[in-house]
Amino acid sequence: MIFLLYLLVGAFVGTLSGLFGIGGGVVIVPTLLFLFHKQGFSPDIRMYMALGTSLATIVITAASSTLRHYNMGNLLTDVTKRFILPIVVGISTGAYLVNIVEAQTLELIFICYLYLVSLKMIFYKSKVEEPKETSNMLFNFTGFIIGLKSAILGIGGGTISVPFLTWRGYQMKNAVAISASIGVPIALFSTSFYIYNGLSKPTPQYSLGYVYLPAFLGISIASFFFTKLGARISSVANQSILKKLFALLLIGIALKKTLTYLGH
Repeated sequence: MIFLLYLLVGAFVGTLSGLFGIGGGVVIVPTLLFLFHKQGFSPDIRMYMALGTSLATIVITAASSTLRHYNMGNLLTDVTKRFILPIVVGISTGAYLVNIVEAQTLELIFICYLYLVSLKMIFYKSKVEEPKETSNMLFNFTGFIIGLKSAILGIGGGTISVPFLTWRGYQMKNAVAISASIGVPIALFSTSFYIYNGLSKPTPQYSLGYVYLPAFLGISIASFFFTKLGARISSVANQSILKKLFALLLIGIALKKTLTYLGH
C-alpha cells in the first residue's frame, strides 16, 4: 500500500516537472514526512530522510523532463552551462549549513518557503520578449542562491530559475526546459551529500544514507513516464491558470505543515 502511494506521488511530480520545470520537492518533501511518520521513522532523522530522498528522486524526474524538452527543441544548453559552477558552490555551502541546523528549524524554513512560492506563483507576471543581455555576475549570483536553497530545502531550482529566465526575456518553454536541465546537477550533488552524511546515522532498513530506497524507486519509476504527459500539456495549456492552481495546492500543504509544526 505504501509503495502504491509512492507511485502516485511520482506520477504527480513527474507531470509537474514536465509542466513547470520543477523537480517536485515542494510536494515530495511534505508527503514523505507524512508517510515516514506513519512508518514510524524517528523524528530526529525524518526531515533529513525526506530531503535526501526527495533530491534523489529529482535526479530521475529532472533528467526525464530534460530529455522530453530537448526532443521538443526547447532546451538552450548554452544557458544551462552558465548556471552549473555557481550552483555547485551554492550546494556545497548549503550542505555545510544543513549539518549545523536542527531538523525543526529546517521544517520551519520549508514552511516559509512554501508560502513565498505560492504567493509568487499567484502574483508573478512573466513577459515574453527577446532574451536580454545578462552579465555573468547576475547568472553566478542566481545560480549560487539556487544551489544554496536546493541543498537546504531538498528541492530543485525551478521556483527561482523559471521567473529569473522569463524576467530576462526567455520564453516560458525555454525557461522550463533550462530549469529542468539544471535540476540534474543540483539533485546529483545534493543527493551525494545526504547519502554521505547519513551513512553513519541509525537510518531505517533499505536506506542508503538519508535516502529511503523504496520511496526513491516508487516515485522515480512513475515520474519518469509522467514527465512526458506534463511536457505535452505545457505546450497547449494556459500556463497562468495552471500555475495559480498549483499555488493553491502549495498553500494547502503549507497550512497543514504550519498546524503540524505549531503542534510540536
